[in-house]
Amino acid sequence: AMALSGVRVLELAGLAPAPLCGMILADFGAQVVRVDRLSQDGAAFAPENVQARGKRSLALDLKRPQGAMVLRRLCGGADVLIEPFRPGGVMERLGLGPEVLLQENPRLIYARLTGFGQTGKYAKSAGHDINYLALSGVLSRLGRKNENPYAPLNLLADFAGGGVMCALGIVITLFERARSGRGQVIDASMVEGVAYLSSFLWKSQKVGLWNEPRGENLLDSGAPFYEVYRTSDGKFMAVGAIEPKFYNQLIKGLGLNLDELPGQMSLFDWPEMKKKFASIFAQKTQAEWCSIFDSTDACVTPVLSFDDAASHQHNKERSSFIKNDQGEISPRPAPVLSRTPAVPSCRRDPFIGEHTEEILLEYGFTEQEIAKLHSDKAIELKKLKANL
Repeated sequence: AMALSGVRVLELAGLAPAPLCGMILADFGAQVVRVDRLSQDGAAFAPENVQARGKRSLALDLKRPQGAMVLRRLCGGADVLIEPFRPGGVMERLGLGPEVLLQENPRLIYARLTGFGQTGKYAKSAGHDINYLALSGVLSRLGRKNENPYAPLNLLADFAGGGVMCALGIVITLFERARSGRGQVIDASMVEGVAYLSSFLWKSQKVGLWNEPRGENLLDSGAPFYEVYRTSDGKFMAVGAIEPKFYNQLIKGLGLNLDELPGQMSLFDWPEMKKKFASIFAQKTQAEWCSIFDSTDACVTPVLSFDDAASHQHNKERSSFIKNDQGEISPRPAPVLSRTPAVPSCRRDPFIGEHTEEILLEYGFTEQEIAKLHSDKAIELKKLKANL
């Protein structure tokens, strides 16, 4: 059995962070049901389907009283509810707020995953990763010298500060519930999640790591030995030779003489040293640099594309990437557990409503109740045709 086997999770369909949270739980064994809206114009896939691995789909119209009552009954037999709506009483108006659901099922963990959190000036405001990153203070630290702050895709706030932190909160509350027998409400704010993720930045401000303007510090592209350099074939090498013993090996690999160079921590000389390093890296291909640095502790590695990452020898030896039944490659669940490792599903992602009937039967609904809900248009039943 996997670590979360037997845990029943209901994930209300949403974009980006909540689906990742649900997928993490599913990868480690939880039974995750994604509660979808009814499909529009016969659409087979939902936008959030790219993170639907291991989940089943139940299509439900929560705007109809019958649909809301279905979810209420489902929550009576669930362990976790993941709710991604902005605060504003959406769930409360449907009679599905935490006060109601936890009274009926005191063991329920009600996870509310939002950008700004459940309270505060911006709680009800729309936003995206870049906005949450900005409000956390982290965005001000990201970017190069003399350039605007730069948001790295939507990885930090949406996924790290949102989906991963919420999954951590759920696992923590599951652990606590084993002692108390009681569920609770999780207020997972992406602003606070990514701020917490940046605790090192906050706590290291007095040790000299961030004294200079953005893009001129040790770890933010200021240092020549913590930088990305272009190779002669248009690819890149990542350099992270911070400690002197690693820096010495970098200098050796570049064919330079340490005694003829400025001190490693001479900030005044960093811009010229970056130019020198860049001109040297530009003289060889990525593969040639790998042959020089792979057997060293210079902390120099190739910047790999997705395709190259999946086929790289190190990642292949660890089976770091997996392939599903459709041949799609994605990262293996992390971390690796020795006794109860994640065994991610290899099946295709679910169609909207594909498992509606199956799930309702499991949660105690009768066939007659299901037929009535279908006729009332409160649920959607997706009967898949066999490929003959």
